[in-house]
Amino acid sequence: MTKPTGPVPPIPLSILTGFLGAGKTTLLNRLLRDPALADTVVIVNEFGEIGLDHLLVEQADEGMVLLSSGCLCCTIRGDLIATLEDLLRRRDNGRILPFRRVVIETTGLADPAPVLHTVLYHPYLAIRYVLDGVITLVDAVNGMATLDAHAESVKQAAVADRLVLTKTDLLPECGAAGLVARLRRLNPAAPILQAAGGEATAAALLGAGLYDPDGKIPDVRRWLQAEAFAQDRDDHAHEHAHAHGHGHHHHDVNRHDDRIRAFCLTHDAPIQGGAFDLFLELLRSAHGPNLLRVKGIVAIAEDPDHPVLVQGVQHVFHPPVRLPAWPDDDRRTRLVFVLRDLDEGFVTRLWDAFRGRPAVDAPDAAALADNPLSLRGAPRLR
Repeated sequence: MTKPTGPVPPIPLSILTGFLGAGKTTLLNRLLRDPALADTVVIVNEFGEIGLDHLLVEQADEGMVLLSSGCLCCTIRGDLIATLEDLLRRRDNGRILPFRRVVIETTGLADPAPVLHTVLYHPYLAIRYVLDGVITLVDAVNGMATLDAHAESVKQAAVADRLVLTKTDLLPECGAAGLVARLRRLNPAAPILQAAGGEATAAALLGAGLYDPDGKIPDVRRWLQAEAFAQDRDDHAHEHAHAHGHGHHHHDVNRHDDRIRAFCLTHDAPIQGGAFDLFLELLRSAHGPNLLRVKGIVAIAEDPDHPVLVQGVQHVFHPPVRLPAWPDDDRRTRLVFVLRDLDEGFVTRLWDAFRGRPAVDAPDAAALADNPLSLRGAPRLR
């Protein structure tokens, strides 16, 4: 059989995460029955811990099992990078049938950042795989207590592209309203789907990222959900006015939540490519660990008709992708930030400094540039 020539389309990869007992395996079992997940590889941290036994039909190879849905299940043996590379070798050598998608199920205590790092930053894997989205499950019964006690669960919710609320059928009507409100404060942009209501379908969960197998311009509006942040600001303003008007505050967000802030930075005019490069470099070097997630579309002055897509996790940024055209009539720069232990004002003042409108208390860009870390490791616009 003649191998196809030309670049190989990247393989979409979804991350399924959520705290212990959130129902990840139950949802995964249901999703695997959907034809949309045929020819999918499922990667799990510990094979013995997942409940896929009723779907297994044949041992394919060491650590790999064929599922009746047409999927392939394998374990992470030591290193996720090695597992993803091994899958590509088997696929390219014809040892397994070509798969069309990868789903990684993390352990309940997992920080999703290392998996995101692997997909976004590794020079080879970043070419062959493309992040299709982070799906986070939240247990409606125990969700509040979990968010209170475990910072990992807060981070899982904050970086999600899709939030799935499980076990709502075990609660009285509107019993999850407080949890939903809390999740919306943590992550204004992620749609919240109810598993018990049948909303967490493959169609609703897949395709949350930028990759379009049909070669169409990606739906950036759906990816960023930037308009959700405007509503979030209105809600915060209402809470603030309500608290001051009554002499008390009903805002009972836990200390873990207080450490995290999500917002969208917008700008009408294009920015010089060099200035944007330096903005990212200085932000990453000064506060890399606090950048839980950054994603956006940027208008570059040197080529305003072809916007640039950027996304990063902590200090790691994926090489920027230049689009052939704007996906809609909105030609503004829109950057979504999920921050931990970092004031939104620092980011906006640094942005103002580099777009040529420094605020009175803007960071000293020249002083930051003296930091030797600021000139290493961040991707350049091309």
